[in-house]
Amino acid sequence: MAQRVLQHAGSLRELVNLSVEELTQIKGIGHAKAVQLQAGMELGRRLAAARHEDSPVIRSPRDAADLLTEQLRYLQKEHFVCLFLNTKNRVIARETLSVGSLNASIVHPREVFRAAIKYGSASIVCAHNHPSGDPAPSSEDINITRRLIEAGGIVGIEVLDHIVIGDGNYISLKEQGLI
Repeated sequence: MAQRVLQHAGSLRELVNLSVEELTQIKGIGHAKAVQLQAGMELGRRLAAARHEDSPVIRSPRDAADLLTEQLRYLQKEHFVCLFLNTKNRVIARETLSVGSLNASIVHPREVFRAAIKYGSASIVCAHNHPSGDPAPSSEDINITRRLIEAGGIVGIEVLDHIVIGDGNYISLKEQGLI
C-alpha cells in the first residue's frame, strides 16, 4: 500500500500536498485512512520543525526547581520525579517514578535508572515534594540520594542533585553540601 501511495504521489515531497479526496482515489485507501495519513504527515512535519533547543537546560538547582515547583508544591502526597538530561544538560524527559504517602516517598534506584537508561540519559536531577510545605530534607531523603549517587556511578549516569520542594521554596541537597 505504501508503494501505491508513493507511486500516486510521485515523491514524498508531493505526498504532503495530496488532499483527502486525492488519497481516497488510491486503491485500499478510504476516507479514514486518508485522514490518518494526513495526520501522520502533519505530525512528521511538526516533529521536523520542532527545535531541540526548545527543551529546558538545567544549569543550576534553581532551574530544576523552577521547572518542577508548580507541578509539585500543592500535592498532598510525596511525588518523586526525575529530570532526565542529555550531555548538554537539556531535559529530554520528566517522569514521576513514585507516589508515596503524606510524609514518605519510596523509590528504588532500580526504577530511577531503568527510566534513565530508557531515555538515554547522561545525568539526572531528582526531586520530590514535601506536602507539609517545609522543604527541609529528612535523613531518608539524604540516604536515598546517596544510594542513587552510588548506583549512578555504577551505571555511568550522574545524579546532579536532589531537590526537595516545599510550598513556594526548595532546598538543593547539593547546595547544602549534603551530597
